Amino acid sequence: MARELGTGGSERQLTETARALDRTLFRPHVACFRPDGMRRRELEAADVPLLTLPVRSLYKGSALLGAVHFRRYLRDHSIQLVHTFDMPTNLFGVPVARLAGIPVVLSSQRGRRELSSPASHKLLRVIDRMVDGIVVNCEAIVRDMVDKEGVQPSLLHLCHNGIDTSAFHPGPTVRKAPLESAELVVGVVCGLRPEKRLDLLIDAFAKIAAPGRKLVFVGSGTERQVLVDQCERLGLTPHCYFEPTTSAVAEWIHSMDVFVLPSRTEGLSNSLMEAMACGRAVIASDAGGNPELVTDGSTGLLFPSGNADALAAALSRLVENVELRSELGARAAGLIREKFSLAHAARRMAAIYLARLEASRK
Repeated sequence: MARELGTGGSERQLTETARALDRTLFRPHVACFRPDGMRRRELEAADVPLLTLPVRSLYKGSALLGAVHFRRYLRDHSIQLVHTFDMPTNLFGVPVARLAGIPVVLSSQRGRRELSSPASHKLLRVIDRMVDGIVVNCEAIVRDMVDKEGVQPSLLHLCHNGIDTSAFHPGPTVRKAPLESAELVVGVVCGLRPEKRLDLLIDAFAKIAAPGRKLVFVGSGTERQVLVDQCERLGLTPHCYFEPTTSAVAEWIHSMDVFVLPSRTEGLSNSLMEAMACGRAVIASDAGGNPELVTDGSTGLLFPSGNADALAAALSRLVENVELRSELGARAAGLIREKFSLAHAARRMAAIYLARLEASRK
C-alpha cells in the first residue's frame, strides 16, 4: 500500500517490488488512495491488480468508507500479507488489516520520524505495537528506531532500496537542451524541501561559479521560490536552472558531471543511488544512510551535514579533477550494480515475506 502512485521514493520502491516479486511464490496486489501517476502505468503493464480506496482524509468519514472497502477486498482475494509503504498507509492500512485477521501485517519506515507531525509520530508508535515487522531501508533508520522509538531489534527487517540498473547505468554525458552550452554541470534530483538543505548547495556553488558552469535542480516543492530568490540574491541566476519533477530522471542525471545531495536528514536516497548507478561523481552529506552508500574518496565524497565550506571544498576538488570524477563514478556504479540492484532488493523483500508467513503458521 502507498498513498499515491507518483514519483516519490516510497511509490517507486512499492512499484518495483510488486513488479519484481517471483510470481511462482507471490501474487501482488497494490492499494492506494490516489491512483493517478506514472507508477500506475507501470503496475498495469506488469498485470498487477490495483485497488483505489476512497480515502480523502484519515480523520473524516471517507476513511471509514475506505476501511470497509479495504477489508472486503482483503477477504475476497484471500490476502495473506499486507505491507504498507508510507506513513499515511501505515496509519490506515495496519489497523484495518489487523482487524481483518490478515496473518502477516508489515509497516515501513523509510525516513526519520522527526519529519512527522507530533500527532502522527504518536500514532506511529501505536502502530509499531500492532505489526509483525517493520521494513526499513538502511542501518541509520534501524538505529533511530531502536534508540529513539524504543522498537525491539527483532521487529526490524532491513531491505535496502533497489535500483533498476537497466534504466540507470553508466553512459556518456549528454546535456539536456537548457544545459547544452555548459562546460560543467553540478546538479541534484530531489524534492525541493527544507530538509534537503539546497541552500547549502547554492552557497557552495557560489564559491566555484564561473562562465560555463551550471547548477541544475530537478524536482518540485515548497522551497522552489526561496531557492530562486537565493540564486538571484547571490548573482547566480544566469548559472542556475530549475526543472520541475519529471519522469526523465536518467536523462537529467546524464546531463550532470557532479551530483550533490546536501540533506540534513535522509533514509536511503533513491536519487543518490540513481546518480551513482549512472556513473556520476557524487557528493553527499554524512546524514542518515548516505555513508552506507558513499565511502569517502572511494565511491564519492562525504562532507559534514550543514557545513557549506566543506561542501564547497569537495565541489572544488571535483571540478578541478576530471580523472577523480571518472574514478569515483566508476566505483559508484559498480557498487550499485553489485549490492543495490532491483533484483537484489526483490530477493531480500521476498525473503522477509516468506519468513514472516512461515512464522505466522507456527
